[in-house]
Amino acid sequence: MSLASVGMGALRTSFQMLFDAVKSVQEENTMFQHLLRDIKSTLDSLQPLIKDIEKYNSKEGLENYAIQMEEGAKLVQKCSKVGLWRKHTYTKKLSQLDKSLRRVFDVLKRQGMRDARETLVSLRSIQTVLSRIEESLKMKNNLPEMVKCSSAVPEAPSVTVGLDLPLKELKMKLLKDEQVSMLVLTAAGGCGKTTLAKMFCQDQEVKDTFKNNIFFVNVSKKPNLDLIVHELYQRKGSELPAFENEVMAANWLQQFLKESRQNPLLFVLDDVWSGSESLLEKFDQFKFSNCKILVTSRFAFPRFGSPYHLAPLNDEDAMALFHYSASSEDKSSCTYEDLSRKIIKRCKGCPLAIALVGRSLRGQPIEIWQKRVVEWCKGSSILDSDKDLLACLQSSLDALDKEKAIIKECFLDLGSFPEDQRIAAAALIDMWAELYGLDEEILTIANLHELTTRSLANLVVTRHEREADGYYTEHFVTQHDMLRELAIHQASQDPIEHRKRLFINICGDKLPKWLTEQKYQAIKARLLSISTDGDFSGKWPNMQAPEAEVLVVNFETKNYALPEFVEKMDKLKVLILKNYGLLPAELDNFELLGSLSNLKRIRLERISIPSVSKVLKQLKSLQKISFFMCDIGQGLVQILDALPVPNLVELNIDYCHDLVQLPANLCDLIHLKKLSITNCHKLSALPADIGKLANLEVLRLRSCADLLELPGSIRNFKVLKFLDISGCFSVKELPEDIGAMCSMEKINVSQCSRLKKLPASVMDLEQLKEVICDEETKTLWEPFLPFLTNIHIKVIKEDINLNWLNKLPS
Repeated sequence: MSLASVGMGALRTSFQMLFDAVKSVQEENTMFQHLLRDIKSTLDSLQPLIKDIEKYNSKEGLENYAIQMEEGAKLVQKCSKVGLWRKHTYTKKLSQLDKSLRRVFDVLKRQGMRDARETLVSLRSIQTVLSRIEESLKMKNNLPEMVKCSSAVPEAPSVTVGLDLPLKELKMKLLKDEQVSMLVLTAAGGCGKTTLAKMFCQDQEVKDTFKNNIFFVNVSKKPNLDLIVHELYQRKGSELPAFENEVMAANWLQQFLKESRQNPLLFVLDDVWSGSESLLEKFDQFKFSNCKILVTSRFAFPRFGSPYHLAPLNDEDAMALFHYSASSEDKSSCTYEDLSRKIIKRCKGCPLAIALVGRSLRGQPIEIWQKRVVEWCKGSSILDSDKDLLACLQSSLDALDKEKAIIKECFLDLGSFPEDQRIAAAALIDMWAELYGLDEEILTIANLHELTTRSLANLVVTRHEREADGYYTEHFVTQHDMLRELAIHQASQDPIEHRKRLFINICGDKLPKWLTEQKYQAIKARLLSISTDGDFSGKWPNMQAPEAEVLVVNFETKNYALPEFVEKMDKLKVLILKNYGLLPAELDNFELLGSLSNLKRIRLERISIPSVSKVLKQLKSLQKISFFMCDIGQGLVQILDALPVPNLVELNIDYCHDLVQLPANLCDLIHLKKLSITNCHKLSALPADIGKLANLEVLRLRSCADLLELPGSIRNFKVLKFLDISGCFSVKELPEDIGAMCSMEKINVSQCSRLKKLPASVMDLEQLKEVICDEETKTLWEPFLPFLTNIHIKVIKEDINLNWLNKLPS
């Protein structure tokens, strides 16, 4: 027996040992599940190479590979017995093992491709090896003799539902709009992006336009320009030499496009992941006028133009897909129809979820259908019962594990808020400032844009004007319910007592079993979220959460009592109370907060303010308090009296419609740096002595429609940098001494339609750099431009209907 034969046998044996070890430990071990899944994926790609290793011309290094895999099997077995204190060490070792296996894969893959090129004519059997390799990598890189351009485009499924309108819209954008050369089709995993792209390629109008110049390339997580370019040439019946580097591959791509420019050309780059911008840039850079590029991705890639967002299925289409998947057309009884409606409601319009659940119920008796619905009603997640769906959605998070770890944490935090409700970006700003040190508001908004780009959330701005002042009260986050379930599922993987974030969702008075049994002495979560519905009575068992730094309370009742255990949350820094009922709620037990010496930020939504005013004086660390759609009325005097003067630097009052006049004691908050009163349409007057707020840097009075004037004392705002009176329709003039505000850098006077003149003292605003206005108020500033040499006039276009009443947040 030759040494090469011994090496091949040892390699196969070691590979199987490692493969079996990973499969066994992965099923039992949750601590390293993500890493083991990556290793399993690498082994799946290696398996066809190992199986056909004797067909390779070179057998060098096989013994070393066998030793690596044998050691790897031992390492994986040890992981099944590792305690938490050694998690970091073994995480590093498993990552190194995966990298080592990938290097083996790269070597064997290159060897296989080199052998194929050298002996393509005489060794036809190697075509089978390469075919298996390419299939395992999902590259579809077939040899020239086996491929024609027409067969390069995969067929769409025989039955598709709900994609006719999106297909029509795609054709309008790519075929009719000459300005669009690259279009990113984006949505979360499982929403049908690839299916829609296949339908687009097989559409008769598209085929008539591009004929045989349609190329469908699966890019996946780790794009290889070398292989993509070889594939393109092979589909045209050409062979290329191996590329020494990516520059050479890019040059051949450019040459390919030049040779094809005589006729219209369509590229579909399927399943492109974040980090592949350089690949898209090359296609975008080398394209020509007849070239169209359709990109499918979970990431929006906004730098390449406005993406097309694929929406979830509506109820009618969802039901049609479910009936097809479950073969339930013959099950027309009311019982089956009712169960079907409940099931598709749980699937949230996600085609993959509907199809997978439907197939799992196909041919099952009605009791199995009923059991599935009962489990979901008890709080079980659809992700618990469908591992394929979980794996599909999970892959979007896997891409965040290393370079974007903070984005993943932010995504998981979105599970703190109720289903089908908009999340105020301002609430997330407070949370993430303390949890992750994101002290600048723009950092939170940037993370939300990142989540939006990755189709993990959707940032919505209700104000038509692009924000320019860093105030985000009209920014909201929405999220597909399936993604919310993913966040909750992922956050719930660790034992309750060890979770970083704990979500408690209560229907009626049905508390979680672990809570009623007092199973855990103390919860270690830094983020605690409690959500109750309109039937909750308010009875709480004792619970300890001494490590919680953020508490989010969502409720719907007219009266709500804070749980007694809040009093002992000594590390609490952020409190967010959100009432989802129609009317402001009365709060009880608010005095429990009096002992919380670390509490810095409070946000109250739809709360009756008089019920909370008594305790604020004791909160010596309080730096920021926000009232959103609260019943503030006459209680504001008591609130301002109770606020802790020394540390309070920010006060926000938004959409409080019963606020008519600001009381004089507001002027006692002399350490305030930011004061924002927006969308309080009945506010008619400010205190005459508001100028006492000498440390004020930002004053926003946006959309206070009845506000008549600004007091003359604002001349004392010596450090104020930004004044916003946009949407104050009733203000007719600015104070004569406004020029004394010597530090002001920016002013917003847009939609001040009754403002007819400016005082001469505006010439003294030497630090003024930006004036935001509309066409009507722009003319007021033009006579002063020769004196304000550093000024920039920014004219904005607003909603001409001024229908702010229709934009009120829910």
